[in-house]
Formats: sequence, C-alpha cells, structure tokens
Amino acid sequence: MLSLGLLMACNAAQTQTTDSIATPNDTNTVASAEAIPLFVQCLMEAYPEHIIGYADNLVYWSDSTTMIYDDGKEKTIVEMMDNADIEDMSHWVYPDEVTAFNDAGRIRCEAFFKKMYGETQQQMSRNLTTITWCPSLVGQRLNISKVNNINRQLQQVSAALDSHPEWKAFLSGPSTVNWRVVAGTNRLSPHSYGITIDMGVKQSNYWKWDNPKASETDSIGYRNRFPSGIADIFEQYGFIWGGRWYHYDNMHFEYRPEVLLYKQRMKKHRS
Repeated sequence: MLSLGLLMACNAAQTQTTDSIATPNDTNTVASAEAIPLFVQCLMEAYPEHIIGYADNLVYWSDSTTMIYDDGKEKTIVEMMDNADIEDMSHWVYPDEVTAFNDAGRIRCEAFFKKMYGETQQQMSRNLTTITWCPSLVGQRLNISKVNNINRQLQQVSAALDSHPEWKAFLSGPSTVNWRVVAGTNRLSPHSYGITIDMGVKQSNYWKWDNPKASETDSIGYRNRFPSGIADIFEQYGFIWGGRWYHYDNMHFEYRPEVLLYKQRMKKHRS
C-alpha cells in the first residue's frame, strides 16, 4: 500500500483525469479517461508534474513534448529490456509473491527516465540532494534525486526503518547514485538516475551471483534473506523491491510508484 501522502497526490491526479484531457498542442483533440491506457493513467498519477496527457499513441509531457507510447514492435523479453518503449514497462504486474519470470519494474524505457531525471550524468547530478540514512542505526549521508520529491520519500522510509534495530545489518552499507550500465548489457542502471538505494550487501542475494551462467530466459531458484517488513515500508512510499523479482536483487529498492499503482488498478480491474 502506498503512503497516505502519496495516495492523496494520486487521488488528486485521478480527479483531473476522470472526465477528459486535452492535449497541449491541440485543444480540439480530447482523449477520454477511458481511452487512456491504464498504465499511462498510473504514470500521470505518479508523476503529475511531468506527465499530463495522452492522445494518438503519444504521451504528453508538461513541457509540451511527446513520447511514443507503443512502438508496435513484437519483442522478446530481452529485446524489451534492451529497447523498451513506455508500453513495455507494463508487461508484468508487480506481484505479492515471486512468480516465474515476473520481473515487474526491470523493463525500463531509457528515454523516459533520462527525460525525467537527466539526459547526462551532469544533468542528473544537478537534481541531487543529500539525506541522512537511518540516523540512529547507520547515520550515513546519501545522495538522492529531489525530482518527484524522492528525497522526501526516502527520508520517510529512513525514519520508519530507524526504529528497527533488529534490521540494522540489512540497512547498513547503503549506496545510491552511480552512473553506469548494468553489467553485461548496454542498458543504463537505474542507479544512474538517483532513484535507487542498495543496502545490506552482505545479507543479500542476487540472481547473477547465485547463477553466474544463467541467462534472462533460464529457470533459476529463488533465494532471499531480507525481512519482508523492510520491503513493506519501502513500498508504502513508492519504492519497489528487487526481492519480488524472479531475477532477484534483494538489496535493491527503486522509486517506481507507477508500478505499485498499476498493481492496485489491475487488482480492481480483475475483481
């Protein structure tokens, strides 16, 4: 469940989309809320300062630029991960429990995240600020993006976790920003955008460490030592957990409120 503050912001955005949305460059073109793909509605709710509309397969940004929603190409999972459009990011629904080959949140449209957080390392760096992570238990200063108030959301997570000394080993050794590609790929890591935190490396399992010869399409066993309560707190404030991925990354938490909103909406849609 998302935090009360985030839900209030999402509800406000939802109110704006219940009737109609005019595209910024053509007031005669109006898309009803029903015509807007559900995932785009979640993007609009999660990032209301950035994503403001949709029409004719285009996602509209607040600066009046557009981005193609669905490029119409049939792709394998690996192709989606390497060259995702916005629609590809909704391929999986974030699960309550790990399910085979469900990696909801690992497919990222690089152009989308670069536009939101910075096209280059220098641009991204200008959006960074510093917080103190778990002042009582860890007390480490961390850089994090202030875009979408991620710094404030992570500070809330920190405050909640700081009252759990039994989890100190999992909260220690945090790292956030690192402009780099994912090992073995040409894809930018989400750490490049300043929207993630890794922690508790010594307590963590990662699918590539445990299965060094496995590919994205191979069946693997699941391993995890992280308490689920840590993930529950992160998710309240818009962060997804790599421990819910089939290709697990237990130390990894990433600010992706649209993924959590999409899960909530899909549950309602199916009920």
